[in-house]
Amino acid sequence: MLRLLRRLGRPLGKVIEQLGRIAAFTGHILAVTVHPPLRLREFVDEVFKAGVLSILIICVSGMAVGMVLGLQGYNTLVRFGAENSLGAVVGLSLIREMGPVLTALLTTGRAGSAVTAEIGAMKATEQLDGLRMMAVDPIDYVIRPKAWAMVVAMPLLSALFIVAGIAGGYLVGVVLMGIDSGTFLSSLENAVDFDDDVAGSILKSVIFGTLVGLISTYRGYSATPTSAGVSAATTSTVVLASVSVLIFDYFITALWRV
Repeated sequence: MLRLLRRLGRPLGKVIEQLGRIAAFTGHILAVTVHPPLRLREFVDEVFKAGVLSILIICVSGMAVGMVLGLQGYNTLVRFGAENSLGAVVGLSLIREMGPVLTALLTTGRAGSAVTAEIGAMKATEQLDGLRMMAVDPIDYVIRPKAWAMVVAMPLLSALFIVAGIAGGYLVGVVLMGIDSGTFLSSLENAVDFDDDVAGSILKSVIFGTLVGLISTYRGYSATPTSAGVSAATTSTVVLASVSVLIFDYFITALWRV
């Protein structure tokens, strides 16, 4: 029995230790955020890297997902004579769930992994130690702009994904399947509510951006300063962030019915 408790206690203790370190890391970021300098130039550069450079993959993926939703939704609704509700099905699916979640997963693979690799490489080449020797806090100078840029970029990318997805669903439903364009758009407009749907989608994307930003920066900052350590940290960022997004998506939906 004692051996079983030891085996269970060691992994649990490591998990609690990691959670404590992440909490301290988050507190450090918040502490340096409220103190000058603001480092707006670095922040804008990171928003460009995380947001603008992800636009192409977000729009193409959103269009493809919307087209699939339009095709599958039409084939399902036509069985019940409800194909005129295709706009509502596509819009609600993208706004409430698929837009924020898939955007977070795509951004994790493209931008989150790049953030971890960049910070890990800086640690492996002792650039972070060099900043400390010059009395510059690495979390203030390097980590803070990257973490906040992810929080800001995620809702914007999610909105682009949703718009591209609705365009893809419109293309399939109206152009290919012959649904009246006015019917498609009116069903979408009547079904979507700003307070329940759009605001909830923004809330999800902000929380997902916070998760991806914290995990990617923390894994890079705590990476083992070797090439293998940086590689392992980058891989763990994609896995942990993706799983965290899916888990938090369930709890947000269950607790706040978003």
